[in-house]
Amino acid sequence: MKSKKETIKIVDLLKKEYPDAKTSLDYSNAFELLIATILSAQCTDKRVNMVTPKLFEKFPDAKKMSKANLDELEDLVKSTGFYKNKALSLKKSSQRIVDEFNGRVPDNMDDLLSLQGVARKTANVVLGNAFNKKIGIVVDTHVKRLSNRIGFSANSNPDKIEKDLIELVEKKDWTVFSHLMIYHGRAVCDAKKPRCDECLLNKDCDNAFKFPRFIT
Repeated sequence: MKSKKETIKIVDLLKKEYPDAKTSLDYSNAFELLIATILSAQCTDKRVNMVTPKLFEKFPDAKKMSKANLDELEDLVKSTGFYKNKALSLKKSSQRIVDEFNGRVPDNMDDLLSLQGVARKTANVVLGNAFNKKIGIVVDTHVKRLSNRIGFSANSNPDKIEKDLIELVEKKDWTVFSHLMIYHGRAVCDAKKPRCDECLLNKDCDNAFKFPRFIT
């Protein structure tokens, strides 16, 4: 596993490679990011970004979404998959935001986790990107895959991976770290065919060139 010093070096390399790394979800405030992140579960950010403009035009804040007709919500988010559960989460979360938090998305972990459809990953996305609060590190499929491959963590459980990363990554980089992993995962470190020969981390990665396509 990587040391903290090795991790800092890798993060610095990725920062230079992807200087504009940020969430690919489109949003203009904390409420929009919360809703978009809930919709992104088992769905691509690209698809979510196709859905949210019409959704936010119709329901721009928690007060209006809390009063939305559930059938209409389902229809608007249907293409993101699991639309019945997602629509219910959007409505229930909006109702709680109105009833318990004066219509404003809460800016702390415990209160965010009290919202329907919000787990730690979603809460970390909102806290880090909407509120610039470094509470934890988002562990999605890209972060999980690259953390295992590069050597940041040997765990498969996202919560355990997050704990490992928190020990290695400087706190100031907790939010951008996930974006860097996602950018690199999409651009080079593909799930099935990682391009190790093109990777700027191939001298620092624990599993570089260990995939079938590189072994003769």
